[in-house]
Amino acid sequence: MSYRTRFGKDNSACDSGNAVEGSGSSKGPNEVSNDFDHEIAQLTKHRSRPHQLLSQDMPGKSRLLVSTMKMLVGRESNHSGRGRFSSADGCHVLSRYLPINGPWGVDESTSPAYVSQFSNDGLFFVAGFQGGHIKIYNVDKGWKVQKDILTKSLRWTITDTSLSPDQRYLVYASMTPTVNIVNVGSSMTESLANVTEIHEGLDFSVDGDEDEFGIFSVRFSTDGRELVAASSDASIYVYDLQANKVNLRIPAHSSDVNTVCFADETGHLIYSGSDDNLCKVWDRRCLITKGQAAGVLMGHLEGVTFLDSRGDGRYLISNGKDQTTKLWDIRKMSSRAMYSPRLRDHDWDYRWMEYPAHAKTLKHPNDQSLATYRGHGVLRTLIRCYFSPAYSTGQKYIYTGSSDHCVYIYDLVTGAQVARLNHHEGPVRDCSWHPLYPMLVSSSWDGTIARWEFPGDDQVPTLERPRARRRRGYYNY
Repeated sequence: MSYRTRFGKDNSACDSGNAVEGSGSSKGPNEVSNDFDHEIAQLTKHRSRPHQLLSQDMPGKSRLLVSTMKMLVGRESNHSGRGRFSSADGCHVLSRYLPINGPWGVDESTSPAYVSQFSNDGLFFVAGFQGGHIKIYNVDKGWKVQKDILTKSLRWTITDTSLSPDQRYLVYASMTPTVNIVNVGSSMTESLANVTEIHEGLDFSVDGDEDEFGIFSVRFSTDGRELVAASSDASIYVYDLQANKVNLRIPAHSSDVNTVCFADETGHLIYSGSDDNLCKVWDRRCLITKGQAAGVLMGHLEGVTFLDSRGDGRYLISNGKDQTTKLWDIRKMSSRAMYSPRLRDHDWDYRWMEYPAHAKTLKHPNDQSLATYRGHGVLRTLIRCYFSPAYSTGQKYIYTGSSDHCVYIYDLVTGAQVARLNHHEGPVRDCSWHPLYPMLVSSSWDGTIARWEFPGDDQVPTLERPRARRRRGYYNY
């Protein structure tokens, strides 16, 4: 089997299955755009382009990758005058080494894996399973289990987890108004809820609110003092950990809020995505006086399953049940939502039906997104997508799980599908790229956690394909 065939490498553009269409493109809506002219394209190239003096003897070839050997020779010769690589030089070298070798097995469970997340420094990895287990692995110690957590107050599944910035605490959510927090910095390996360790319940319901709801998404703020959560009652909640109470509830959307995150380290801006097909931007500094979203981003034809911030308070990406990932600039948002057409069959249900073929070519008439990436599937569950790490890739790529059992990696600027990782036997709900190294971990409903690397260790991958599992109930989780 060839290298290209094995890993599904495909550099074709994407609207026929793998391409990007950019709102900044001069091409018509039905034409393929191999690039888009927008500030983020220039910022991305700047982050991952080598110093011009390291490639000055290559006139007319500035668009080509400069070889690693040439980069090293230029550094040793001090062509740039710095005597070292800049962060952009480093990204130019590292970003070409994609984590596509393997996979190697991390763990396997009899229940579907829902969550996979590296810590901010990459020392730890968190995996959450539907059966109520959360495991924290020490990556530097050969993936040894640092903490084995048996959860409490679980309804159907763990919907999300979040590790605090100082890596001392982990919160986990389920389809209840209570988010539990556990001290993962303790010396005890096994954490049985309220038996070997206390799992404190944080109640997100507000006074007088008797309606039951579930939490789909929860995230720590950068300073670790707050949690932001997305809920099935169409609201966003902000929980103050020091005051031990909800300090903000926003009636945010007209349907389930599936995903939420802070836009940047300040914590002022919040992004949310919902089954009402909209992404919204919330400025907490204006909520008291305005009481409404700072802006709305339209373009998805179906519900939004996940979104990820670039961390600059300006750009984000989102996955939608219309089988697309979209790139957004909040400076293009509207003050209110305009008419959002229903362009597919009313009785279509993404949890168990394939996306209608005629709807795959449709486009929102008021699409505000910068680019649209196609090829992966967003069915069965709330599939997640992310920007690749800033340190090693300059956020040059976006990557996503997929309902077709694969992980897809796209070039942010060109939209080309640069890799398709194929191993699992169930939807890949979540995946996580190591913040420093070319390593990616995928978690699937087949119960396996798989590790992909470049170049990989000296051992031949021994991870067997998981056994086929019976189809489970259909839930929008």
